[in-house]
Amino acid sequence: IVGLRDRAIVGILVYTAARVGAVAKLRTRDYVDAGDQYCLRFTEKGGKSREIPVRHDLQQFLTSYLVAVSIASVTRDAPLFRTAVRRTKRLTEHPMTAGDIGRMVKRRMRDAGLPGRLSPHSFRVATITDLLSQGVPLEEVQQLAGHADPRTTRLYDRRQKRVTRNIVERISI
Repeated sequence: IVGLRDRAIVGILVYTAARVGAVAKLRTRDYVDAGDQYCLRFTEKGGKSREIPVRHDLQQFLTSYLVAVSIASVTRDAPLFRTAVRRTKRLTEHPMTAGDIGRMVKRRMRDAGLPGRLSPHSFRVATITDLLSQGVPLEEVQQLAGHADPRTTRLYDRRQKRVTRNIVERISI
């Protein structure tokens, strides 16, 4: 159950570019069947709310998790992601906090042999950079990221921050 929960959380972080705090605030009522697709309703900074469609693979991650926990039978106000009792693999009734999610991501990244500098925010940066690299218009990426100003979205763009071997080979000293 904990593995399914963690996969769903990482999937949300990657496929929605959501802030970790917004993921921690999710309740069961925030995973919505909109008829033709599922959506996640996030409560963002400043109390703003936004709805993001769920891709099919993320929907499968969430469904697998929800079936495993039988969370569908829980009240709509119940936290979508709950803490676990140490290594028992049992979930509590308490919601995960942004800090809990951060520690989980660090643990999963370490277990995968990835650098310790990665955090939940790294997924947000990677998603925004990936979409911009694919030619998705800045305005659309800005909307997905929930930024009020396109300059904020540009701060996340890591395409130009890469030193390539081609650049290094051009040094003429």
